[in-house]
Amino acid sequence: MIELRHLKYFVAVARELSIGRAAVALNISQPPLTRQIQQLEEDLGAKLFVRSVKGVELTDAGRTLYDEARNILSLVDLASERARRAAQGLIGRLDVGIFGSGMYDIIPRVLRKFRAAFPEVKIVLHPMTKGEQVEALRQRRINVGFNRLVPRYADIATRVVMWERLHIVVPEASPFATRSEISIAELAGEPFVLFPKVARPNFNDFVASLCQRHGFAPHIAQEVGEAVTGVALVASGFGVCIVPESVKYFKAGGVVYVPMKESPPTMLDVTCLYSLEDRSPVLEEFLAVLEEFRVENGVEGEPLTL
Repeated sequence: MIELRHLKYFVAVARELSIGRAAVALNISQPPLTRQIQQLEEDLGAKLFVRSVKGVELTDAGRTLYDEARNILSLVDLASERARRAAQGLIGRLDVGIFGSGMYDIIPRVLRKFRAAFPEVKIVLHPMTKGEQVEALRQRRINVGFNRLVPRYADIATRVVMWERLHIVVPEASPFATRSEISIAELAGEPFVLFPKVARPNFNDFVASLCQRHGFAPHIAQEVGEAVTGVALVASGFGVCIVPESVKYFKAGGVVYVPMKESPPTMLDVTCLYSLEDRSPVLEEFLAVLEEFRVENGVEGEPLTL
């Protein structure tokens, strides 16, 4: 049976064309090296070297094996290096659960920072609801998720990525469109477009609780699946919509994004979720990059809960 060490010894002798010089290069004595070459020839049933005046020369079989053996050893070195890099989290795959409004600004910024540090890690995005992300984390189908208003779970860890101020989306023709700020109390008589229409608790509950704190229940004109549709309905005159700040990067005609007036301002989280049981090197490196992002953006605190 041919072993890698046989090929390594063979390549050294073929390169030096001398048993003695190859033994020195390999830092072993000459007799064991001679026995390894003889063993390789016996296993192959072919003579690989013939003696020459200056040392040894390759036979036709030896020249053929020399090319193939170098390729094999090169592939082994490459595989070993990739395994080491994978163990260090430098290569591999990161599966990420994402949600709609987080993709307008914050999540892409985090992922760009990670990709710049680890370009050989393949990032695969999976649009998922909050509940789907939690189940996918538990089943190890994703490494991390991003969402808002994340409840507490015993087996799921969370880190706030960013806090966002709330904005009110109004039609361009609305009297509110020229305002620098709008108090939520001023919206008591306005029809609301709410999102997302998913399992509770969700952002709609958060908006409803804000309205209730200001003395009214929102009149819900439409409840839609995601922010883009909500903004489009505002442009069509269906009402107003409260959105996180990052949604304003969605440039839609016919609407104006106006900051919500509150002191202190109500802030909404974008939170990263990951399984406490996941010890993969890629996840560890991602969390390190995420922490750098948090520090750079002055982020502190725990996520909001309903």
